[in-house]
Amino acid sequence: MPLRKVLGGTQSLSRWVAALLALLLGMAALAGTVVTTGAPAQASTISRAVKGKTFRIATDTTFAPFEFRDTTGELVGIDMDLIQQIAKTEGFKVEIQSLGFNAALQALTSKQADAVIAGMTITEDRKQVYDFTDPYFDSGVQMAIAKDNEEIKGYKDLKGAIVAVKTGSEGEAFAKRNASKYGYTVKAVDQSSTMYEMVKSGNAQAVIDDYPVLAYGITQGNGLKTVTAKVRGGSYGVAVNKGQNQDFVAAFNEGLAKMKTDGTYNKLLKKYLGGQGTTGKGAAAHKLSFFGLVRQSFPALMLGLKNTLLITAMAFVIALLIGIILGLWRVSPNRILSWVARIYVAIFRGTPVLVWAFFFYLGVPQLIGHKISIWLAGALTLSLNSGAYLVEIVRGAIQSVDTGQMEGARSLGLTRRMALRRVILPQAVRIATPSIINQLVIMLKDSSLLLAIGFGELLYQAQQIYAANFRVTETLFMVGVIYFVAITLLTWLANILDKRMNR
Repeated sequence: MPLRKVLGGTQSLSRWVAALLALLLGMAALAGTVVTTGAPAQASTISRAVKGKTFRIATDTTFAPFEFRDTTGELVGIDMDLIQQIAKTEGFKVEIQSLGFNAALQALTSKQADAVIAGMTITEDRKQVYDFTDPYFDSGVQMAIAKDNEEIKGYKDLKGAIVAVKTGSEGEAFAKRNASKYGYTVKAVDQSSTMYEMVKSGNAQAVIDDYPVLAYGITQGNGLKTVTAKVRGGSYGVAVNKGQNQDFVAAFNEGLAKMKTDGTYNKLLKKYLGGQGTTGKGAAAHKLSFFGLVRQSFPALMLGLKNTLLITAMAFVIALLIGIILGLWRVSPNRILSWVARIYVAIFRGTPVLVWAFFFYLGVPQLIGHKISIWLAGALTLSLNSGAYLVEIVRGAIQSVDTGQMEGARSLGLTRRMALRRVILPQAVRIATPSIINQLVIMLKDSSLLLAIGFGELLYQAQQIYAANFRVTETLFMVGVIYFVAITLLTWLANILDKRMNR
């Protein structure tokens, strides 16, 4: 490459990055707008201790009919309506964090949340760690099988079978207590919809779950049928950390008592469970066609796509800065800088993305004593992980430039730093651009892992949809198509930019 031509390309990197970032932000803007809702607060015999306060309430993501999203994307269910009604009556506000059951408990422990309401059974073991409100629902468990299964009639027919349960649920505890008695193997998963799909696909022969959850799923067409009577179980309560947020506990108990007295509580249960274990709100009168499901799901999926593109854009900017700076350190003659870059790359390339997602969102707040935004936690997770790969991409690109280019620049009187900036880096940009585009695509796909901490990206929104309608295969097919179109379009536009910037 002629030296004069190289000297003219010093601004290509900044222009290329700015244009690529503009593409991501533009795609995010097309995906939709963020919709937020707030909890109303009206004064009615309010306890002074909680009046005007805002409590962060962590909950599960998919536990219909206790918490799930309706067709508008609103989080509804017995738990959600209950806590909102009590907050209204007692004069406090709630900020709902939809995380998943295990992540909700971790958020409570790390003080990212003040309480957990997620169909949580009150047990003696849990009382050692948490304080509970008065029970608000008496539960029980049932067993269900595929509706075309005529071989299994009860627990005695489960010998050698696999029984799916939900992690942390009363159904899991019941199944484990009786596994040796009936000779089956327990398989625990995170979501009710996953359990039902396992049974329908033949990967499990039965499912044991809380009876209202099973009843709701069956009315929604989850392809199962119950074959046992309800076994009386424990009671659900709202959990707080031991010795903390006692004002919230007292307010919740007072509000619950008022609802039971004035009949509001029974109306709430009937709304979702009906008279015979059926559901009111959310029950489908008929099964939507696939295109009807697409129309119904489109707003929520577009919101998820927008969040995916935005978090990817944020993380990409940070990761690219890290990659450039530490990539230069990596090839620096300064041993200290070189080893700092080496250690960073080794740490973040050698550990899973999910570990860092939980660390930044749940672990760091315990270390610093301050809440971290889920957007910040997500951006740090993606950027630091991808930054490690970009460091190696930058290093490799710089070292791929012919050493004669540096020698020629020095012979013209340029210092090593000037030669690097005006001769070596413009050529390295051309070499690294395809790999950087590839890393951007990987980052966009890796953003789906953030659903584990409750970030509302595309796959998270899909889970909310099929948790309510149990049409898992069709919903995931739609998500796959959206990812394919978004990534193909992004790659195509990035390649066009690459050709224009680096020609």
